[in-house]
Amino acid sequence: MVSLEQTANGLILPVKAQPGARRNGVTGVHDGALKVSVSQAPEKGKATAAIVNVLADSLGIKKNQIELLSGQTSTHKKFLIRGIDLEELTKRISELLIEADSD
Repeated sequence: MVSLEQTANGLILPVKAQPGARRNGVTGVHDGALKVSVSQAPEKGKATAAIVNVLADSLGIKKNQIELLSGQTSTHKKFLIRGIDLEELTKRISELLIEADSD
């Protein structure tokens, strides 16, 4: 399962990025982090921007609710998610992972 952390500002979502993939999407869990694949190359923040788009689309939230906290140049990133409670985000992630397993 994904290790979400609750803070006063929102929820911290760890992400394992997989840039340069064939397609964009949530592909599973890796060491407690949500594994997100994007076709963008890891250069000049393009992959990170693509990950924000995938997270917003997949989780049904707005891009401005997602802020990169750490990992700009790393495959291990932490995003702050605002405007959604822990229970709802956990539910949406679980649904995504069920879809990812069925693909």
